[in-house]
Amino acid sequence: MKIMKILAIAVILISTSVFGQAGPIKMSKSGICHAPNTTYYNQTKHFTPYPSLKECLNAGGRMPKK
Repeated sequence: MKIMKILAIAVILISTSVFGQAGPIKMSKSGICHAPNTTYYNQTKHFTPYPSLKECLNAGGRMPKK
C-alpha cells in the first residue's frame, strides 16, 4: 500500500513537470502559446520558445481557444 502511494506521487510529479523535464512553451507564428502535453504541442514546428507560460503570454501570445 505504501509503495502505491509513493508511485502515485511520483506519477503526479512527473506529469506536472516538477520532477521531470518539460519542454519549452511554444508560441506559434499565429501567436498561440502551446504548453507541453497539449493537443497541438508536437505539431507546432515553427515557434518561439519561452521558459514559462507567463512569459509567452507577456510577449503577446494567447491561450488556445480549446
